[in-house]
Amino acid sequence: MNARSDHPAAVPAAPAASGEELVRHRAGFARAGYAGPTRYRRMPAVAAQFLTAQPMLVVGAADAEGRVWAGLLTGRPGFLQAEPAGGSPDDDAPDTVAIQARPVPGDPLAEVLAAPAEVGSIAVEPARRRRMRMNGRAAPTDAGLRLTLAQVFSNCPKYIQTRDFTFAQPPAAGSVTALRGSALTLGQQLDIGTADTFFIATADRGGQPDASHRGGNPGFVRVLGPDRILFPDYRGNAMFSTLGNLQENPAAGLLFVDWETGTTLQLTGTARTDWDPAHIAEVPGAERLVEFTVLQVVELRGAHPLRWTEPGYSRFNPPAA
Repeated sequence: MNARSDHPAAVPAAPAASGEELVRHRAGFARAGYAGPTRYRRMPAVAAQFLTAQPMLVVGAADAEGRVWAGLLTGRPGFLQAEPAGGSPDDDAPDTVAIQARPVPGDPLAEVLAAPAEVGSIAVEPARRRRMRMNGRAAPTDAGLRLTLAQVFSNCPKYIQTRDFTFAQPPAAGSVTALRGSALTLGQQLDIGTADTFFIATADRGGQPDASHRGGNPGFVRVLGPDRILFPDYRGNAMFSTLGNLQENPAAGLLFVDWETGTTLQLTGTARTDWDPAHIAEVPGAERLVEFTVLQVVELRGAHPLRWTEPGYSRFNPPAA
């Protein structure tokens, strides 16, 4: 007689919802089949042309301790080149980007990107209010880095301040001053509290980073203390890459750039999304709030030769207060 099992056949567990899906649902964008703007693995020709004209790239990655940092790479236009898939010049769908730059000495990402690493990146063209994000795996080369693409996607032009760029004399070797700490100085707090732009790097539960842009009128980032920052999440394109990652992994890195001097301020820490309607109502234009807790700070004075003009503020910027 055949033995009969009293146990039902095992049913495969449904895959866990991603952080993006959870945030999108909570934000009221849970439309069937909608997963945000389209992501590509290879780069359209128009995107490759855009990339070649840019003088800077923001990159995000995690260090050996799992801390996420955002950093800045700069170079004269052409330092970023999309390369054809498989190395064929006849292929108009590049899947890699050659970057003729590496993080400057003192940047926490210098050691991270000295070896192959997962990275998120964003190229922004302030003069025309355009931006493009590229995520994948970077490996060092003799000239800088080579990024093998996993995702390429664009974002809307909202909250980008217009600026034009020039180049100053590059800093002499060893001349960049690095200030490190575990909390913000009064000067750093003032710089953050008057900023109109910053960049944020996050990573999902699998460790894939993403880098994104945030902009608003000066004062849209609120310094709550030497180790706490609050900023609004304005209406965007309903992608929720950043908040989705924070739903899975609170590690985050912020990058503030002094557009006049080339100084960068890098913060790493943790972030959480505040959905409290009473708190949100206190910040004009906010649909959600993000509170960032500072764990480490790196300020690199005069690290980059790139200089930018005074901003033309986006008409989409809500009042800062």
